[in-house]
Amino acid sequence: MLDTKTMPHVADVPRVQAEQRGSEVAFWCKGEETTFAELDTRANQVGHGLSALGVGPNQRVGYLAKNTALYYEMLYGCAKIRAVMNAVNTRLAAPEVQFILSDAQVSVLFVGPEWFDMIDQIKDECPHLEHIIAVEGEREGWLEYSSWRDGQNSAAPDAKTLDDDDVIQLYTSGTTGLPKGVMLTNANYESFMEQAGSLQWAGYDAGEVVMNAMPLFHVAGVNAGLLATAQGAKTVVLPEINPAEILDLIESQKINHAFWVPAVILMLSQMPDFRERDYSTLKQVFYGASPITEDLLKTAVEVMGAQFTQLYGLTETVGGGTYLPPEAHNPSWGKLRSCGVPYPSTIIRCVDAAGEPVPTGEVGEIVIQSGFVMKGYWNRPEATEDAIRNGFFHTGDAGYFDEDGFLFIHDRVKDMIVSGGENVYPAEVENAIFGHPDVADVAVIGIPDEKWGEAVKAIIVAKEGTDPSPDSIIAWAREKIAGYKCPKSVDFIEALPRNPSGKILRKDLREPYWAGQERRVGG
Repeated sequence: MLDTKTMPHVADVPRVQAEQRGSEVAFWCKGEETTFAELDTRANQVGHGLSALGVGPNQRVGYLAKNTALYYEMLYGCAKIRAVMNAVNTRLAAPEVQFILSDAQVSVLFVGPEWFDMIDQIKDECPHLEHIIAVEGEREGWLEYSSWRDGQNSAAPDAKTLDDDDVIQLYTSGTTGLPKGVMLTNANYESFMEQAGSLQWAGYDAGEVVMNAMPLFHVAGVNAGLLATAQGAKTVVLPEINPAEILDLIESQKINHAFWVPAVILMLSQMPDFRERDYSTLKQVFYGASPITEDLLKTAVEVMGAQFTQLYGLTETVGGGTYLPPEAHNPSWGKLRSCGVPYPSTIIRCVDAAGEPVPTGEVGEIVIQSGFVMKGYWNRPEATEDAIRNGFFHTGDAGYFDEDGFLFIHDRVKDMIVSGGENVYPAEVENAIFGHPDVADVAVIGIPDEKWGEAVKAIIVAKEGTDPSPDSIIAWAREKIAGYKCPKSVDFIEALPRNPSGKILRKDLREPYWAGQERRVGG
């Protein structure tokens, strides 16, 4: 179980576990095992190596690679010298990666072979980038990770870590189209681990096996390994989502706990041997980040036989917020459309435009007060002040509490689209589409999608005398932004509905597609 008294800071985790169970396996990835003692030693080496490259407290270190157990050596190594791990979304286009590396002022970047060429193209446009370290590969002129790490001092760095130290920075898109760096501190993680560790879903026994399948540039992916390591559990890391491999590893690695977004659960359910697999070791499945259909949920519970817990949270809250416990998944409770109840030391309200709580059953904006609410957005003081008001983080989601204290998400105050667990902001997609020579006006909305929860749809007003095809619009966008942000479908319209001040009425555009849907956004 979690013990934040002996491990109040992220940097303490590998040291304490090495002392308690050094010879036990901490990570398994692609057939290679890392013990807790090796993890601690390697984290020490990474810390010294980064210091030698000039990385100091509060400086951001970049990571652009697939999931790997090596990431956690880097994360803990950064934490030991009070530096900050900044994993970058591997699905982003080159201009987006360049913006994040520049905005975060990354001076050292760990990069996987799939992105060598991209980084070569943009490195000169990243003014702070001084050192590039190749992960699981080699590139002329760059450092090679394993040899670089193994040449460093293995003693523990002598930096004294602080509660307010940033340990992780993750980027989330903004309504302006510019991503914002979310600063998560030691104190944030201590609060998250204290609260999550007191709940059944996050309580693991030493030696149990946890699957880490979600991307490490998402807070849910990072948390899977952190929660497991902090409790002496073994983490099985998947480089990327592969449903056949997931099913194989459940059996071969005897997985006990796993977090999957609904899109992954759907992929698993569509495998031809889904019902024939052995799930006898699987105790708990956690899910969230986007809507899940009741039929899929019931099928997964029936076939896997595990306890299912839904989680609702945001990057800005270390992924914490509410949880729907296994017992509430009984259809007779009538709570399957709820995202659950608040964490133990967390206050969640639904408020009106003035910030006042609305009565039970009435819809308001969901706001969260907790020790795990972020420090703020990196170098965005105005955005931070707008997001955290009177001690509450404003989520931009709208919902209501029922008489039993269960939170139901109804709609989105802001316009963010959650597709397969990825956040997509309309403004960012619209900016990419607007340059198309045949586009006079554009609005982007999320529509229901059985596989991804929501799918991106562009609604276009064509320039007079032109007749653009949906494929040409999508191809144009794909050159500018990540594929997952691009519209999956395009409709054409005479004129976009706007209010008197000219703002697009997205709610009116969404309504025909969402009619009859009980739940309009993800968890």
